[in-house]
Amino acid sequence: MVKVVTDSSCDLPLELIESNGITFVPMNVVVDGRSYKEDIDITPREFWKLMSESKTLPKTSQPSPGEFADIFNSIQSEGNTPLCITISSKLSGTYQSAQIGAQLSGNRAVVFDSLAGSLSHGIQVITASRMALQGKSVDEILHTIEECRKNVRIIIPLLTLENIIKGGRLSKFQGGLANILNIRIILHGVEGEVKLYKKLRGSNRFRQAIIDLIDEASREGKKLFGITHVDNPKDAGYFADEIKKRIPEAEVIVGTMGPTIATYAGIGGLILAL
Repeated sequence: MVKVVTDSSCDLPLELIESNGITFVPMNVVVDGRSYKEDIDITPREFWKLMSESKTLPKTSQPSPGEFADIFNSIQSEGNTPLCITISSKLSGTYQSAQIGAQLSGNRAVVFDSLAGSLSHGIQVITASRMALQGKSVDEILHTIEECRKNVRIIIPLLTLENIIKGGRLSKFQGGLANILNIRIILHGVEGEVKLYKKLRGSNRFRQAIIDLIDEASREGKKLFGITHVDNPKDAGYFADEIKKRIPEAEVIVGTMGPTIATYAGIGGLILAL
């Protein structure tokens, strides 16, 4: 039987991880010199508070190959096949770490690069785990999640530029000017990387641009969507409702954004997997 493994940056709610038999390996995050393991030592809400109080951008790092090898060995010892789905290899070294872990554990684990982050990654994980519980083979699961990876659209609306400034990608002057002019930024995922999608002036235009993307997705026949947020349940709920209005039978997973991705999104940030 296939057993799905992932890293904690997929941002799936823990109850879904547990109920679908998923094993996760925690990512590492360092805030003001103190190290934590995501979803083990620190919750998303605890991290958000520390992040907002810190003058520097928190740092994140991938799990070690040994951590992956230990989990792969445990699964293999029960006669099962590990299928590990990681955060994009263009955003983190986790994919490479899992590959080395597979080598250390006898090269029987299959490692798959989601080319995504947060619930855009999580949708692939939950799809794979549900198929695994139905007894599907590795090849059948890989075929399905390859299609999912190709078709999912990753939208990242930023409500604040604070973390972009802390990370040095934008100067304080540029960030201050953007705030004065009420400029909002939407990023999106392109082949595993995060790139600028639109710069918009004003909250109404910002929100309408996201609604337009939801409209596009609603015409494509998709039934599974994801939204994560950084202390912004109001907007997450609003966009979830907009999806359900257009596709009443849709499943919309709404979750909190963990440290790995929240470090880049900042307070109020969202990620929509459409």
